[in-house]
Amino acid sequence: MDQDHSAPPLNPLPPIVWILALPLIAMELVLSLAEAGLVGGAQGFTWRIQAVERFGLFPELLKYQWETGGQPLVELHRLVSYTVVHGSFTHALFAVVMLLALGKMVAEVFRWWGVAVVFLGSAAIGGAVYGLLIPDLRTQLIGAFPGVYGLIGAFTFLIWTNLARVGANKFRAFSLIGALLFVQLVFGLLFGAGWDWVAEVTGFAAGFLLSFVVSPGGFRRVMDQLRQR
Repeated sequence: MDQDHSAPPLNPLPPIVWILALPLIAMELVLSLAEAGLVGGAQGFTWRIQAVERFGLFPELLKYQWETGGQPLVELHRLVSYTVVHGSFTHALFAVVMLLALGKMVAEVFRWWGVAVVFLGSAAIGGAVYGLLIPDLRTQLIGAFPGVYGLIGAFTFLIWTNLARVGANKFRAFSLIGALLFVQLVFGLLFGAGWDWVAEVTGFAAGFLLSFVVSPGGFRRVMDQLRQR
């Protein structure tokens, strides 16, 4: 079989996926170098803490903004900026790998702006639910996983519509999120877990529902596929 020797060794990623991933990569690179003492001098080891304080989503602040109609408005950036800061290199690595993989699969079908809406919208909705609906919560939310789970929701939507078109069992589309939640449950029982899963599950649901709007053809195409069973 002839091979195209000019083809790249890896399938190129759509630009929107890199646009979403590069801020995460750049932030973790700087923070990891600072913790290793390569940049920032003696104060470099505090940069991660400062980044969390500057970009993290704090439930107390979000509840205060809810009560004051969004004031201070400048702090609303935290609904999405928390995604660029992670607790460790490993935390960031898993988030970036999943973002690149799922982003590529979703971007092969969705327009670039649809991918951005799913990721950022899911992160914002997941963060809002995390910050507003859990009583007496004081732990800040950081990391891109709520947005990544939104991409899982969009990927699930694509499988769901394909299964519906061929008349197969649509619930098979939810096997990926089911497996992830099972793994999360096991890790939570073994090592303890916080409330981050609320933002992640909400992000998944938001990504799935947003896909009805931002997928090519939107809700009408989905309904046409369902009627053609």
